[in-house]
Amino acid sequence: MRSFSAPSAAAMSHARAVSLMILVTLLWSIAGVVTRHLDAARAFEVTFWRSLFNALTLAAALTALRGPALWRGLPGWPRALWISGLCWAVMFTAFMVALTLTSVANVLVTMAAGPLVTALFSRLFLRHRLPLRTWTAIAVAAAGIAWMFGQEVQGGGAFAGSLVALAVPLAAAVNWTLLQHVGQASAGADAAAAPDMLPAVWIGAVLSTLAALPLAWPLQASAHDLGLLALLGSVQLALPCLLVVRLARELPAPEIALLALLEVIFGVAWAWLGAGERPAAGTLLGGALVLAALVGNEALALRQRTAAA
Repeated sequence: MRSFSAPSAAAMSHARAVSLMILVTLLWSIAGVVTRHLDAARAFEVTFWRSLFNALTLAAALTALRGPALWRGLPGWPRALWISGLCWAVMFTAFMVALTLTSVANVLVTMAAGPLVTALFSRLFLRHRLPLRTWTAIAVAAAGIAWMFGQEVQGGGAFAGSLVALAVPLAAAVNWTLLQHVGQASAGADAAAAPDMLPAVWIGAVLSTLAALPLAWPLQASAHDLGLLALLGSVQLALPCLLVVRLARELPAPEIALLALLEVIFGVAWAWLGAGERPAAGTLLGGALVLAALVGNEALALRQRTAAA
């Protein structure tokens, strides 16, 4: 099978990588509030248009970054790319469908199970030994998530939406673990053979578009909806997803998943301020626990690195 290698990239500092990951979660977090301002597009149509605009944006970005020769090798792209692409497709599709079935807070709270699953996958498949601080942060975050889930989930519709949203952290855990494995290969002796994983995001967008189209027909989105969905496909999805693939070379998979919990905080805040979805007191308390876990983990990591230096 023909493969292509990832271009070498200069290493970045841990602080810069964390800052960029926070930017990624901030961009991801606007999906809920923007979706609440759509006129006519619903469920699978929302997924279709967002994934389509995502695929178009990624095609242009990848052509600019890698050149037209990238696409000539498409039939021989390595298996890791297609597996990651399938994970992205599940994440793209399940997230938007879940947002149409339940509140933004319910979706984000359910997705926040990702760090625990990712940590377990990293331990099982990559043999990573996680520091006690990371396990403690995951436990505290899980407690906050459980509290929010108990407070927010009400009625069958919420349960249905939460079940659909559960596919996102499961697919994300597989994806982050795979990206971590490829990132380790690119930094080691197998660097020349490590595949370029950026096109996997485009594969996911295309698969999500094709899967959603039959279920979205007939299309009813207004011009106003198309403008918002173009924003979601490009700024909310394409840009941060490209960034997170690059950051997988710099940050451990459990840390990426843990930092991604900030999307819960940002997303609930956007939905509250921009769409009037006021979260319950339990959601705010649980969110505070999640935020405390993140800050504590990063503060202890910084202290350890400073002591080592």
